[in-house]
Amino acid sequence: MLKKIEQRETRKTDVIERIKSLRLELAKLETQIKDAGLPVIITFDGWSAAGKGSLISQVIKALDPRFFEVVSVRAPSDTDRRKPWMFRFWKEIPMKGRFTIFDRSWYHDCVNGYMYGELGKKGYKHRLGDIATFERQLTDDGYLIIKIFLHITRKEQKKRIEKLQSSNVTAWRVDDKDRYNLEHYDEFRDAYDELIESTNFDYAPWNVIGANEKTSAVLDIYEVIIGSVKGALAAKADKKKFIPKAQFETVSPALEGFNSVQVPKLKDIDLDKSLTEEEYEEQLDKYQNKLFKLQNLCYQKKIPVIICYEGWDAGGKGGNIKRLAAALDPRGYEVKPIAAPEPSELARHYLWRFWNRLENDGHFTIFDRTWYGRVMVEPIEGLTPKDRVDQAYREINEFEAQLADWGAVVIKFWINIDKDEQYRRFKEREETPEKQWKITDEDWRNREKWDIYEEYIDRMTELTSTETAPWVIIEGNDKKYARIKALKTVIKRVEEALEKK
Repeated sequence: MLKKIEQRETRKTDVIERIKSLRLELAKLETQIKDAGLPVIITFDGWSAAGKGSLISQVIKALDPRFFEVVSVRAPSDTDRRKPWMFRFWKEIPMKGRFTIFDRSWYHDCVNGYMYGELGKKGYKHRLGDIATFERQLTDDGYLIIKIFLHITRKEQKKRIEKLQSSNVTAWRVDDKDRYNLEHYDEFRDAYDELIESTNFDYAPWNVIGANEKTSAVLDIYEVIIGSVKGALAAKADKKKFIPKAQFETVSPALEGFNSVQVPKLKDIDLDKSLTEEEYEEQLDKYQNKLFKLQNLCYQKKIPVIICYEGWDAGGKGGNIKRLAAALDPRGYEVKPIAAPEPSELARHYLWRFWNRLENDGHFTIFDRTWYGRVMVEPIEGLTPKDRVDQAYREINEFEAQLADWGAVVIKFWINIDKDEQYRRFKEREETPEKQWKITDEDWRNREKWDIYEEYIDRMTELTSTETAPWVIIEGNDKKYARIKALKTVIKRVEEALEKK
């Protein structure tokens, strides 16, 4: 594939007016992008010394610096290594109406890591699957992804590297990996060919640019970006998904299946379970002490634990979380209360704010409400179109699978109470001054939709209870019983994870 890429020669004096025209056109499109709320990601990958930095500089000359960001991707930091590998890319996705330009991307971590012996073949292929998921999730959400690969010949690469090395000012820009890239040019070309062919997705195809000569490359890059942006804006105006023009034959990755774990419907759950005060106090002390010891082992073995709480209003999530957290070393956990998204969160893919809230490996992250609002509150309140809600079930399973691949123990609780118990707790809150802040008109309004919520909850647990992240329904009419069951469940799941280490 790369052998067939034309390396054109264009004199700048012959096309200076054309470049100015394209630059002006892109500047005008930026205003339309802002107005349409189109988020744009442009990635620059390619050979060592291919000119990524200088060509990015040409692109951003057309853009308002208030509305773009350039992210330079280098080796992951120690902090990056303590998160899921895609974390550092998810956290950089742009808001609607803005550009993010990646100087090297997620592909750099993969193919070069594989070629330099830092990543095995199995891990390499697995990461390509994560990338396919990442790009599909973003484009399904309306993102435009423009992937650019800068191709230069071996002769040109050698010339550029030697030139950089010859000056004390630029010699630092060449390292052993750059030299290895040149020395093993043919092997890298084969690897890049395979990468481009296997990740030339119909929703995010590659644009391979001959970059031996800078002026030709600038022209081609402007034309690719402008053509893609125009197409995406037109599709958005017509309320259609944009299918970019592809330079090569595209592929559609097969969607992964998930092994389901059956969960009973809410109406079939026996809520007549309770503990005496004496049983509760005895078991609470026992299981809190046990969990404290397990937390230390998780820290030592760098096992992340992610605990997700969902449930009916007044179900007892707060009290349950309080007893769980009381067992933990405060230096090793964070509770993440999830409310309505802030404007900066609404302007990005809905999973962005949850990726950003993940703690390091070895730590506990406790979510008080979660990403499941996407498939409960949002469709019921008409906040999200049905097609995006339907896609979210798969996206959530994929997200949780990536957390499990990272090594995380993912524990999901639905705290279940019946309608009479909820009414009793609502009235108690209304009549107790120190608890009145807990009850709102919205709680009463949501109660009127009990049957609708139950239908959506049953669908949620059916479609998102997987072997790696099964749902646990907690009988919550008795708060004492619910708290002990949660503690016992966390202990069991953590012990299972530690046994596998």
